[in-house]
Amino acid sequence: MSVPHDIVTTLRAAGCVFAEDEAELLLASARSAAHLDAMVARRVLGHPLEHVLGWACFGGVRVAVDAGVFVPRRRTEFLVERAAALAPRGGRAVVVDLCCGTGALGAALVTALDGGAAELHAADIDPAAVRCARRNVAPLGGLVHEGDLYAALPAGLRGRVDVLLANVPYVPTGEVGLLPQEARLHEALVALDGGADGLDVLRRVAAGAGRWLAPSGVLLSETSGRQADAAAGVLADAGLTARVETDEELYATVVTGTRTD
Repeated sequence: MSVPHDIVTTLRAAGCVFAEDEAELLLASARSAAHLDAMVARRVLGHPLEHVLGWACFGGVRVAVDAGVFVPRRRTEFLVERAAALAPRGGRAVVVDLCCGTGALGAALVTALDGGAAELHAADIDPAAVRCARRNVAPLGGLVHEGDLYAALPAGLRGRVDVLLANVPYVPTGEVGLLPQEARLHEALVALDGGADGLDVLRRVAAGAGRWLAPSGVLLSETSGRQADAAAGVLADAGLTARVETDEELYATVVTGTRTD
């Protein structure tokens, strides 16, 4: 079915750079003409496309994305790629996805690991994110816990985590107001604001990582290029062997910290 020209024109006028592609996705997802009109109206008002559609493709996995929940970014696929390369093989890896949002990172990683041969746990402090993540993680046999970082996790995971994904908020408080409207108005502040220098949550994650990681376990977190050295310093100060990796095509920066004691 061809996309009505007026929808493309409306989206383009609203500032949608990829208006034709978005129109095709909206048309394919619409249950009726009224539903299509409602979706277009929400998009014109600035709602993220993923919230309007109710889903996103991330790392080869289609994940549910509920309104108000942090939308997984394409650049974060680099974090999952690095995690897959560092995860142990030949056994059932224990994977934890902290600050999980939709649970997309954990879902994509365990899907990449031998068809899902992993024990997956995810956690978030935002109840809306927890509800959304359960829809994405439960079909993979994973569990989602509600709470503040490690306090949400079962005690039995201490010292057993092979891969700790922590896509923590890293936008400095003073820069949150500079974010695109889609994020600033339609995603939870707790998923964006990383404190004065953007590293407050990472410091808390790094401080507790040694108690939760298995021997040779690894913590991976996304950060910005300008924060990378400071972020690596945070991991090193917590006793982890830190490394910075980048993907120029995705404009992505990941810091990894390995437990070596």
